[in-house]
Amino acid sequence: MKTEITITPIIDHESYDLNGHVIYIDSLGNWSCKADLTARQHQAFRNYEKLIIKNKRFKKHTKATYKG
Repeated sequence: MKTEITITPIIDHESYDLNGHVIYIDSLGNWSCKADLTARQHQAFRNYEKLIIKNKRFKKHTKATYKG
């Protein structure tokens, strides 16, 4: 089943919306989500973190959509 995964920043470097699930950074510096994410959602967020969040050239984070 092919679905789109959309990641939208809520507060840069702190919280992001992933298809209606809020992913946030906890007090230990780890990314957390109250809902269980699928393997594809985990992979999409890891890619987003690597390409956008950890990239110093991005001043403002953007919305990203992963298809497949």
